[in-house]
Amino acid sequence: MNPTTVLLLGAGRMGGAMIDGWAVGGPVKVADLLIRDPHPGPEAQAAEIDGALLNPPDDVLGGAATVVLAVKPQMWREVAEAVAPHLAPDAVIVSIAAGVSIASLAEVFGARDIARVMPTTAVAICQGAASIFAHSEGARDRATDLFAGISETIDLEDEELMHAATAVSGSGPAYFYAFVEALEDAGIRAGLPERAAILMAQATVTGAAALMASGDMSPVDLREQVTSPGGTTQAALEVLMGEGGLTDLLNEAVVAAVRRSKELE
Repeated sequence: MNPTTVLLLGAGRMGGAMIDGWAVGGPVKVADLLIRDPHPGPEAQAAEIDGALLNPPDDVLGGAATVVLAVKPQMWREVAEAVAPHLAPDAVIVSIAAGVSIASLAEVFGARDIARVMPTTAVAICQGAASIFAHSEGARDRATDLFAGISETIDLEDEELMHAATAVSGSGPAYFYAFVEALEDAGIRAGLPERAAILMAQATVTGAAALMASGDMSPVDLREQVTSPGGTTQAALEVLMGEGGLTDLLNEAVVAAVRRSKELE
């Protein structure tokens, strides 16, 4: 078994994002990747050109020290059962399948060390977030090593919190994009040309996010900086932060996502 070899099961949206991030920020070398995916995307195909083994035979899988399960939750068991007999006994399993518990994973992978990770697709540009839970230090360290170069890593001490991590972080980018869509639409309804509204909304939101990431000020402080008493921003925020506004809506959204994550167990 090669200690640097990683078997990536699934190279779809998230698996492809991880490949892109590793290609730029490490710590996984593309040439050390074994990739299994019946319909590999452009990231996997590019990785093959750079030395990764794409859809290698079963007898090669035992050389992987780490196995990353990056398939959809609904198909994880089928994929895992197909490869588990061919893996090294001491291979570490790192699963990013939402809602799939370590107990369920152990039904297929046996006594191997297992970690769960909930990453975001921004790992593709080395700016992701990755929530990590594992029972053993070895599995936690292995997962952290995989994601530290491409994301901010957050350790969780209770596996039950992975549901909340999925709802807040894993699904969070979609909430952000939905907000930008809504802001674009509001600009158009206010009379702006469509192209102008799109440029304004996207540039404003990405700039605000970059400013938040660049300094030590909290979102509350940054919001207050922009809000003049009695001004236009305050008038808007009274709607957004009032009853039935963003706080209530996001609470409801996170509750719904947590509920769905638990249903996937």
